[in-house]
Amino acid sequence: MIICGINKTTLLDYPGRVACTVFLGGCNYRCPFCQNGSLVLSPEENRAYDLNGVLGFLKKRQGILEGVCITGGEPTLSPELPELLESIKELGYDIKIDTNGSRPETVKKLIDKSLIDKVAMDIKAAPENYGKLTGVSHPDIDAVKETAAYLMDCGIDYEFRTTVVRELHSGKDFAEIAVWLAGAKEYYLQAYRDSENVISPGFTPCTEEEMTEYRNILSQTMQKVEIRGM
Repeated sequence: MIICGINKTTLLDYPGRVACTVFLGGCNYRCPFCQNGSLVLSPEENRAYDLNGVLGFLKKRQGILEGVCITGGEPTLSPELPELLESIKELGYDIKIDTNGSRPETVKKLIDKSLIDKVAMDIKAAPENYGKLTGVSHPDIDAVKETAAYLMDCGIDYEFRTTVVRELHSGKDFAEIAVWLAGAKEYYLQAYRDSENVISPGFTPCTEEEMTEYRNILSQTMQKVEIRGM
């Protein structure tokens, strides 16, 4: 397991909890707008903690923190993830995991074993545009659809979210997503922010008006749609 960092306190990454965020390295996607490019492209070079270091930190923060967010990269790629989650659970923390949804069997096993309390799943684009948005020639969109359908049906707390990039998204994407994920409990549109850590810098965010247009499209079929980061 490649642990690349810890954000020691956050009120944003796990809504409703005072939490910390643990960043795992490695990903099976190469999204050009990814904010954690170094974790994706060179995870070994960014290794910062071992398992004992993370658990030692969490032990010291018992009674202060309420939750732990596991993000990446793509956390479900790590074979040691269940061991990490079991150890965190033994310390009494709620756990949220961020995933691109490409490994449904892993997500199902973690939920079945009660190792996670919430899932945030990234929806990159409409299914037909996943290749462009993920930087992968032939992403397994059926696996992504399977994960999304399972989250909507299994009873766990979940949210879907899309980082919206002006050059990569259009109203057509969100009209198709509104059909695909109709009935979703929570969906968040996240404003893109350019930085030197992005895999392919130079993209631009949408305007507030554009984001509102996309929110309105999704709101026609979903229970709760909000904008983050504007």
